Amino acid sequence: MGAGWSSEEERQPLLGPGLGPAPGAVWRSREAAAAALPAAAPGPGRVYGRRWLVLLLFSLLGFAQGLVWNTWGPIQNSARQAYGFSSWDIALLVLWGPIGFLPCFAFMWLLDKRGLRVTVLLTSFLMVLGTGLRCIPVSDLMLKRRLIHGGQLLNGLAGPTVMNAAPFLSTTWFSADERATATAIASMLSYLGGACAFLVGPLVVPAPNGTSPLLASETSRTHIKDLIETVLYAEFGVVCLLFSATLVYFPPRPPLPPSVAAASQRLSYRRSFCRLLSNMRFLMIALAYAIPLGVFAGWSGVLDLILTPVHVSQVDAGWIGFWSIVGGCVVGIAMARFADFIRGMLKLILLLLFSGATLSSTWFTLTCLNSITHLPLTTVTLYASCILLGVFLNSSIPIFFELFVETVYPVPEGITCGVVTFLSNMFMGVLLFFLTFYHTVALRL
Repeated sequence: MGAGWSSEEERQPLLGPGLGPAPGAVWRSREAAAAALPAAAPGPGRVYGRRWLVLLLFSLLGFAQGLVWNTWGPIQNSARQAYGFSSWDIALLVLWGPIGFLPCFAFMWLLDKRGLRVTVLLTSFLMVLGTGLRCIPVSDLMLKRRLIHGGQLLNGLAGPTVMNAAPFLSTTWFSADERATATAIASMLSYLGGACAFLVGPLVVPAPNGTSPLLASETSRTHIKDLIETVLYAEFGVVCLLFSATLVYFPPRPPLPPSVAAASQRLSYRRSFCRLLSNMRFLMIALAYAIPLGVFAGWSGVLDLILTPVHVSQVDAGWIGFWSIVGGCVVGIAMARFADFIRGMLKLILLLLFSGATLSSTWFTLTCLNSITHLPLTTVTLYASCILLGVFLNSSIPIFFELFVETVYPVPEGITCGVVTFLSNMFMGVLLFFLTFYHTVALRL
């Protein structure tokens, strides 16, 4: 089923003969491809009930990393008053996320060579250091800002694992008919953490009464700063708890593999990169993922900053960001569960999701340009267009991950997803830089 939606040419393998599955690999499962390889392990696999605990721990770690990453964007007006942050500081605090992806391939090498446990422990330890650094009590605002930036960078270094390792975990622990669902849950929880930051920050930390820090009273500034530090301490406690849990129990792999694909031999680290980077068809799919998802991630990270000129409050911007990501997570998991049962529909699903995203982004753009289009700019239209855009784009992430892994098998899952998320974070960083530059120039004019 689903073969009719793609041409014969599109169903050809991305890798050459002898290096991957036979024709039809785009819509055939990894099991069929693995069974065709000489090193494939015979017989059915075995799944263990503990796989759900492993998935829960990894997903919660991704949730916490996303929550910490998006701490400052939703409360940027309050952070300006409490710590004297500039627009560039706020954007840089978000930008540390994509900057943390620069050593992405080192983490993927560690995942490939040492397995899940070592990589996840290192990731959670970096998050403990990062969140702890932000909580160090100092009276010097300049030093405090530097500690916060350093903490955000360390948390950004945890990003490659929580965003790339989901397909590796699902292949290692889950059977073929659960893999897409497990990938969706593990990958979506990081985005859900970022969504909860839109909710937690504005609800706990009040927006300043005045738009200028010079006009705010010292009492109000101290009160806002205390509430921000309460959020920082809470996030530090959650991360420490998750680190302790992974230290106590997070096995690298099950005693027996759950499927033929999990037991089969993969390409080496160097050979995988050569195959991926020299294949134009894979790079085209990667760009189809990286450009829209990277741009949207950077855009949503400074949504409060973007919507301020159209008089959208900090709380409203937070709710818009929250529901757009939550909707994308729910729809993404539902789509992945659907893909587990209906093979060969990944391309059609992505086309439908991106068509909806195109219409939603067009609606939002025309609404914001109401002086030209004369369309009504209301809270309802902003909520609807932004939320629909987030739902359509975010729900495509697990479908893309499954498509990548299916098409380039036997390239290891961590390396495949590492390449595409690295590209996505590159576009995210470029967008954040130009948004900040434009906003800074506009303020001076």
